[in-house]
Amino acid sequence: MTDKNANKMWGGRFEMSPAELMVEINASIGFDKAMAPQDIRGSKAHAEMLAAQGIITKADAREILRGLDQVRAEIEAGTFEFQVKLEDIHLNVESRLTEIVGPVGGRLHTARSRNDQVALDFRMYVRDALDGFDRALLKLQLALVAKAEMHAGTIMPGFTHLQPAQPVTFGHHLLAYVEMLERDRGRFADARRRLNECPLGAAALAGTSFPIDRHMTAEKLDFDRPTANSLDSVADRDFALETLAAASIAAMHLSRLSEEIVIWMTPQFGFVRLTDRWTTGSSIMPQKRNPDAAELCRAKVGRIAGAFQGLLMVMKGLPLTYSKDMQEDKETTFDALRAFGVAVAAMTGMIADLEPVPETMHAAASRGYSTATDLADWLVRTLKLPFREAHHVTGTIVRMAEKAGIGLDVVTLEAMQAVEPRITRDVFTVLSVESSVKSRVSYGGTAPQNVRKMARSWTKRLEKAAGKV
Repeated sequence: MTDKNANKMWGGRFEMSPAELMVEINASIGFDKAMAPQDIRGSKAHAEMLAAQGIITKADAREILRGLDQVRAEIEAGTFEFQVKLEDIHLNVESRLTEIVGPVGGRLHTARSRNDQVALDFRMYVRDALDGFDRALLKLQLALVAKAEMHAGTIMPGFTHLQPAQPVTFGHHLLAYVEMLERDRGRFADARRRLNECPLGAAALAGTSFPIDRHMTAEKLDFDRPTANSLDSVADRDFALETLAAASIAAMHLSRLSEEIVIWMTPQFGFVRLTDRWTTGSSIMPQKRNPDAAELCRAKVGRIAGAFQGLLMVMKGLPLTYSKDMQEDKETTFDALRAFGVAVAAMTGMIADLEPVPETMHAAASRGYSTATDLADWLVRTLKLPFREAHHVTGTIVRMAEKAGIGLDVVTLEAMQAVEPRITRDVFTVLSVESSVKSRVSYGGTAPQNVRKMARSWTKRLEKAAGKV
């Protein structure tokens, strides 16, 4: 005797209902309900195509479309009752549709499987996320560029090995992240371009005998074309992997900037300040101002990169085409994409709020003999010394200054001439941090005039891109 509790959406083959734990492990509605907008949009396009091809009547299609609109309204209003026993968003929507329009709702699944349906919904969900990322990253880039132009001449130390290296400007430093984020936008755009093929119509795995028009549904859903192989259509999750990989790299960039903000805000550095909007206090230490927003952005890369590795491990051993393992593709992906979106928004807010402390930055740039390379370059340029010899002379003068506890710009001419007699008073024109940054006029260099020009160029480029998004 057939169990009356067997799933009515697929239970004809089964005599018993699944075990309670099987219901729990099999159900994905707890997280894939996030794809409700994509599921309904895909279903509407499918119904319209079925009617256009004469596979279902236009009257049935109108009823199905009316019912789907009601389902969408209920979900948006928060009155829709998601049922675990119906497993996923697809069966939840179809079941409610049938309650609304009657048996005609059962015609919607003609020439379609949950395999191509979920491939479509997931692909559209990721595509929507990618579009949102592009807009968000543009805003962050614009915030960085605005701050960079404002501080094109604000001097700070540039670092290698977290040791003072050469003076740079704060604006130049911020523009480095604009470059990184532009590469991130490029990677996301590449992922979107490859993603933008429609799997709907592949059915379970082999296509369908119904005279469907896959080009019609692809066009209705804003895809460039239908996918070309039905097996690959339902088996592919490259689009999610590629998006997560790109998000992992982008999150790493956000993490690096976050780390710098954390370091810069310490009393030991004191380079920047954030207001109360982006900091928190301590429950026991009244003096604390913690850069928690930056720290949380720094941490997001772990979740995002973890989601990429997790999905990679799910997919690596699966034979074609669909296996239930692939249900594990969405929960961590959804979480990672949400985490990335939050991190970008938070970083945009922090950059707009962040203010440098120029006097502290300048003092730090003046320490650590950061103009030593300028001295070596002067020796090469003026005295025509080979660079290696100039490097040795400069190192000797730096050692002398270090022992005396003074900066390079206050070492006496006589002391320098004791190392290299041909040095003239003109050498002092290159030993200040101001002269150092002004001299770096090579393309991509830190000279304030370069930074202003580059910031204005970026502003035009990004505003143009923003107008197209």
